[in-house]
Amino acid sequence: MTSEKPPESRLTRLLYIDDDAGLARLVQKELGRHGYEVTCAVDGDAGLEALAAATYDVCALDHYMPGRDGLDVLPDILAMPSPPPVVYVTGAQEGRIAVAALRAGAADYVIKDVSEDFTSLLRSALEDALLRRRLQRENDEAVEQVRLARDRAEAMLREVNHRVGNSLQLVSTFMSLQLRHLADDGARNALREAQARIEAVAHVHRRLYTSGDMSSVAMDEYLAGLIDELGKSLGPDEGSPTLVLEAVPMRVSTDQAVSLGVVVTELVTNAVKYAYAPGQGGEIRIILRPDADGRALLTVEDDGPGMGDGSPKGTGLGGKIISAMASGLRSVVEFDHAHKGVRARLAFDL
Repeated sequence: MTSEKPPESRLTRLLYIDDDAGLARLVQKELGRHGYEVTCAVDGDAGLEALAAATYDVCALDHYMPGRDGLDVLPDILAMPSPPPVVYVTGAQEGRIAVAALRAGAADYVIKDVSEDFTSLLRSALEDALLRRRLQRENDEAVEQVRLARDRAEAMLREVNHRVGNSLQLVSTFMSLQLRHLADDGARNALREAQARIEAVAHVHRRLYTSGDMSSVAMDEYLAGLIDELGKSLGPDEGSPTLVLEAVPMRVSTDQAVSLGVVVTELVTNAVKYAYAPGQGGEIRIILRPDADGRALLTVEDDGPGMGDGSPKGTGLGGKIISAMASGLRSVVEFDHAHKGVRARLAFDL
């Protein structure tokens, strides 16, 4: 019975650049016993030609050579497409040159002599350089895989936000169609308020799938778009209150943006309904800025008659929604009773 011989491992291809023919033969002989295929070049230009003509796993470069020394040749090697790691070979008293080579990009250096220790130290340095190159390549590949996985995940999330935004827009469109067929003013107002709440959430999703940052929302830009939509849907008639936005640029998480958008929608809706008499006009101000405690402060205020006895008007559903959204922000909405009209404030952590 015969047994198959295991396949031989591929030889490591070394380019040894040195004008010392005797030492080059020694390197060729000794490293050949340890799995290296050694090609010799007599000077830097010959070495560069060899590197351009074939692929090598690693390179050893002597310092003193005719024409150009190793420090002149090293940058040309490293400038080549996919250059091999370079181990610099220098004399025993030339530490300064070795340091210069390392700073120029050499992977390692070896002190040059004619003893067996030289070839042993050279082989150790070559193997270390090859190991570091392999680890760097594996790390680069792993980083690339992570980047690709992240890009795929972001693309999927962007698609999800796009579909959710479209679905919410479709629901809002259905509500608009239903509004045209309702004669009861109470039902029309309730449906219009529900539509505004849906638009507040849909606006966040539109911001997300058109933005390069899927984790946060530019709150000042989001509020500008939301206020514009609220102005068109809640107060389109002449004499309706004017919505004024004062927002300092800041970014918040997507969950915070949804909660804040709903809170603003509810507070603005209440102000449109109760702050001013029909046709009276007036301002409803939405203000977003940092506060003195390092948090953010959202304010919605008007110059109307205020809350009277302080009891909420309407069904109370808006108040419950505001409390729920504020709770999600680990905060509460507070009212400034010293203000002439209604001033609602919400402080939250960024």
